[in-house]
Amino acid sequence: MAIIEVKDLVKHYGTQKAVDGVSFTVDEGEIFGILGPNGAGKTTTVECTEGLRTPDSGTVSVMGLDPHRDAKELKQVLGIQLQESRLPDRLRVGEALDLYRSFYRNPADPAKLIDSLGLGARVKTPYGKLSGGQQQRLSIALALIGNPRVAVLDELTTGLDPQARRDTWELIEQVRDSGVTIILVTHFMDEAERLCDRLAVIDSGKVVAVDTPAGLTARVSAEQRVRFRPSAEFADALLLDLPEVAAVERNGAQVIVSGSENLLQAVASVLARNQIVAADLRVEQVSLDDAFVALTGKSIEN
Repeated sequence: MAIIEVKDLVKHYGTQKAVDGVSFTVDEGEIFGILGPNGAGKTTTVECTEGLRTPDSGTVSVMGLDPHRDAKELKQVLGIQLQESRLPDRLRVGEALDLYRSFYRNPADPAKLIDSLGLGARVKTPYGKLSGGQQQRLSIALALIGNPRVAVLDELTTGLDPQARRDTWELIEQVRDSGVTIILVTHFMDEAERLCDRLAVIDSGKVVAVDTPAGLTARVSAEQRVRFRPSAEFADALLLDLPEVAAVERNGAQVIVSGSENLLQAVASVLARNQIVAADLRVEQVSLDDAFVALTGKSIEN
């Protein structure tokens, strides 16, 4: 069942159209990703959903509530982690949670929340003394302190080191498993692929596709790539003559072969028959990054 419905959303900043007819639905209990490069309109879209910005046209419904008409009620069921936020450096973790807890009719137990997010040893630690990962954990805790049915997490792991990012991903999965529906705004492909049940790809203010990560890659191509370093020189025709092979490229000592599903078996067989050893052999599927480039004509970094 759809818990969030966004239809034909439009938002201008002066003469610039930041969001141009965005539509999508979010089902209860899923992690729904909004993926796109910086400046694509992701944050403006979710800020309209949260009631922080007023759209120029279009409609938004969150659990049947209008973000502006029903703003007071929406705050009781919606948790928000903003793209950029900072607490006073001297405010302690426990104090921050007690303050935010006072805003809600039916808040979560802060002690349980602190323990579940691994902040038990930091209750009396000032915000300014927390690491980047601990600050992100606290921002998640503050988004969840109101016992929300829906949480919006905007660019959650930007600036975190690889281990802190993986730890944060595990926390998000735990939050979803507790029954909270999540909108996750990101420009990280690995994050989207790991966490999201479905994705809306946004580019230049428009939704260009909505699907599962696997569905998005399947739209692009079922092509596989085999990459290896041959033990001996050979002519490209040796592989191009195979019906499974579509293309052969060379990158220094590496050979990259593209083709259909049985590509690996076909390439390995012909190399073995010609007594060529394939060192550092890797099979590569079409990635979410490949799908994004195919759908938008640009890389996520643009």
